[in-house]
Amino acid sequence: MKVLAFAASSSRQSINKQLAMHVASKLENAEVELLDLNDYEMPIYSSDRENESGIPEQAQRFFAKITEADAVVISFAEHNGTYTAAYKNIFDWASRINMKVYQDKPAILLATSPGPGGAKSVLSAATSSAPYFALDVKASISVPSFYDNFDMQTEQISHPEIIDQIHTATSGFAS
Repeated sequence: MKVLAFAASSSRQSINKQLAMHVASKLENAEVELLDLNDYEMPIYSSDRENESGIPEQAQRFFAKITEADAVVISFAEHNGTYTAAYKNIFDWASRINMKVYQDKPAILLATSPGPGGAKSVLSAATSSAPYFALDVKASISVPSFYDNFDMQTEQISHPEIIDQIHTATSGFAS
């Protein structure tokens, strides 16, 4: 199974990237590709830009990566209660290729933050809008207080309840 994993963040030190990779590594028989949204940076979407210049090559490459994958793992960073501008822009451009951006791929959606909220607001938005964009959400997990629940040396979740949630989400995923 080919799994596409990424953080919906452009931060180079993204804790959401660490979480996405950690969870994707728990999937059995998976070949994981970790994307960096910085590789898909492009002008802010507008219909004027689209009409003048078409859809940027970066959006086409992003959409192609989803097409090539069997499943996705996305961990959402939360900026002011919603998606990061970097993710939203890439998503908006990709949706101009096909509104069903995620092409019915099974997915595990994640979110984390340094604080106790665990980016639950953005995770809720992503989960509730997923059907409109053909994303088959199999599980969603919010990890609060990332630095208290993730061992940076071993790169593993340390909280037993969160470990159980991840195990449940990854066991038999996409089968």
